Amino acid sequence: MSAPLRIAVLPGDGIGPEITAAAVAVLERLDKALGLGLRLETHPVGVAALERHGTTLPDEVEQACRASDGILIGPMDQLAYPPREQGGRNPSGELRVALDLYANIRPSRSREGLPHWGRTPMDLVIVRENTEGFYADRSMYQGIGEFMPTADLALSVRKISAAASRRIAVAAFELARTRRRKVTAVHKVNVLKVTEGLWLREVRAVASQYPDVTLEEQLVDSMAALLVRDAARYDVVLTTNMYGDILSDEAAELSGSLGLAASINAGDRHCMAQAQHGSAPDIAGKDLANPVSLVLSAGMLLGWLARRHGREELAQAERRIEASVDSLVKDPARRTRDLGGMLGTRAWTAALLDALGRG
Repeated sequence: MSAPLRIAVLPGDGIGPEITAAAVAVLERLDKALGLGLRLETHPVGVAALERHGTTLPDEVEQACRASDGILIGPMDQLAYPPREQGGRNPSGELRVALDLYANIRPSRSREGLPHWGRTPMDLVIVRENTEGFYADRSMYQGIGEFMPTADLALSVRKISAAASRRIAVAAFELARTRRRKVTAVHKVNVLKVTEGLWLREVRAVASQYPDVTLEEQLVDSMAALLVRDAARYDVVLTTNMYGDILSDEAAELSGSLGLAASINAGDRHCMAQAQHGSAPDIAGKDLANPVSLVLSAGMLLGWLARRHGREELAQAERRIEASVDSLVKDPARRTRDLGGMLGTRAWTAALLDALGRG
């Protein structure tokens, strides 16, 4: 019998507790049906942790995440946090660095019955480097990557390393081998010649080790336009941190809705499932939130665990989630309000649990 898998559940802020409850209900249903051996352990982060512990990410929660097999984290309302020196840490960003979750994997595909907004349907995955780039909380060993020498001058440091570029490229090419064997590397080397040049050097070196996978290169600005014009041409899209953050939101919205956008943050030893969207505090507690993004992300976490531990029942659980979500999305009567339906968060979750039971 396989050892239990510990999943750290961090509900987050805004709509986070509502959609996290939906994802937890899904995991519990599949655990019971398929014998997944999940042990779900809930820990406070964000505003709830700040009120109790004086920090948005208590040290003991970080340690619990480090000791877990996987993490499920709800959206964070960072705008509501105090400065870092007053306890306002970004739990998502901090865990990405602390656990070396260097690969942010964000699939986008058109779904039957739901209009997509580009000219062609899409089925692609954006593989985004997750631990450096222009993100101020991830680019420095000490301090942050933004600073102000004077009251009227602000500077930002971008970090690109050969090692991080190389390993995210390997992740993209390995993923492409399981799909349509094509990687598109997105860059802006015509302007950022040094940092983008280093990035492309490493990507091309990795590509030479995968002769069965095609590499193409695309400027980030034209890539944004081509996602609208002809998204069907793309398979695995490889990007640095900020480009991937922006392009993945664009791709998700073009494919149908950001509310359907799944995401995992993966490293060699840890994986964290996270909705691609924000905490939407304006609708928190109103039974209006769409849980699909976090539910699909939880499914991706199960898929990652299946590959890591060689357990087919976990892969089966991920496939059940995908199929059941598809069955609800294509039926207007079983969609959430943001997708043109009439269901609230709790009613949609009940409908999904029913679909999982019949799957």
